[in-house]
Amino acid sequence: MKQQQTPNDFLAITPEIKAIDERDIADNVLYYEYATKHLARLEKEGIDKDDPRFLSAYRSFEGEVFENVMYEILLRHALQHTAITEFIIKGPHKPRTKALSNALSISSKGQIVYRTKSKEIGEFDALFCAGKELYFVEMTLVKSVSNLKKRLRKKKALLNVLFPEYTIKALIIVDEGATGVKQLPSYCTVWLTKPFSAQRYYQKMILEHNHSRKPFKKIHAKNIVGTRMLKTHPFRYYNVLGWIFTGLRNHNKYIINMQFLKRPDVTRFIDLFTKIYIGYMEVDEFRKLYPKAPEKIPDRVMVSIDKEHTGELTLAYYFQHSRKNLEYVKANDAGELTISKKDPYGITVTEVVHIFKMSKSYHELKKADVLKIAALLEKMPIQYNAL
Repeated sequence: MKQQQTPNDFLAITPEIKAIDERDIADNVLYYEYATKHLARLEKEGIDKDDPRFLSAYRSFEGEVFENVMYEILLRHALQHTAITEFIIKGPHKPRTKALSNALSISSKGQIVYRTKSKEIGEFDALFCAGKELYFVEMTLVKSVSNLKKRLRKKKALLNVLFPEYTIKALIIVDEGATGVKQLPSYCTVWLTKPFSAQRYYQKMILEHNHSRKPFKKIHAKNIVGTRMLKTHPFRYYNVLGWIFTGLRNHNKYIINMQFLKRPDVTRFIDLFTKIYIGYMEVDEFRKLYPKAPEKIPDRVMVSIDKEHTGELTLAYYFQHSRKNLEYVKANDAGELTISKKDPYGITVTEVVHIFKMSKSYHELKKADVLKIAALLEKMPIQYNAL
């Protein structure tokens, strides 16, 4: 007699999942897209397997394989549980399409993504619904899950905006060697698997070039659906970013509207954006604040408030040297700056351009203004709302 299911049975890891039992997934994993060119070139060059370059490339490959193996296993898990009402299909299970703008869709690489205009702001390893609960899945081989917190917070915040009628939760799948699991937020369910090896996939894909893979095994079921089955709430990324920028500086008496900053709807969007913009500094004023600043600085420096993975709000700066040349700047207590280059095709580049276009003369910040804002942020309680 088949044992009756209880509503949350689907959240329990089975012995087969824990052991990463791949017997039922045929060679489906070989049909996903992988970034293997660099790894294949290293193999062709005969580089030593202990070389840091090979180890780095192989770890990335192994992480991709692990995600796809677990997705295939999770897909079959969904077939066994009626509580999972919609499970989003991706990869080779879905015909190739271009990712849609301002919509949840499948990218040309087979990933579940949300894009605004041409920029991707969210990617999900898997998504499924159980009634009015929407789960996003993170499958990773990281040694410590502590560094996932910021990524989880951003993804949860995006889904809260897109699907306000759902309770957003997460399923985290890592191997049993991962540390920091107990530090994850309460909305996370964690599955710990046995250690994973991608060696047989390396043999098939890199050495044999998939010459002998079995036919792809398609899955059909009522609860296996496309992204169109999940209707997203209207969301205009840049409009909201601009609304926050305006709202922070609209107080007649104070340099920054702290009451606006503390509003629940604003803090929710800070989780999504991970930073918000508050104005700009002229280069001479910036040098007064940071005398140790490098010689090459643009005429105007963008100022932002960043949300750290701890929930703390801190100041950060952006040097926009050209349309695609953007640097991210953080200062330590000694006034020393750490400068890193941003992805020229990332969304931060277009955000900074957008805010500079919105900026008026009253958005200019002086050294005294920035010091006052920094002091106010230090007094704010740490925002754990979406951790």
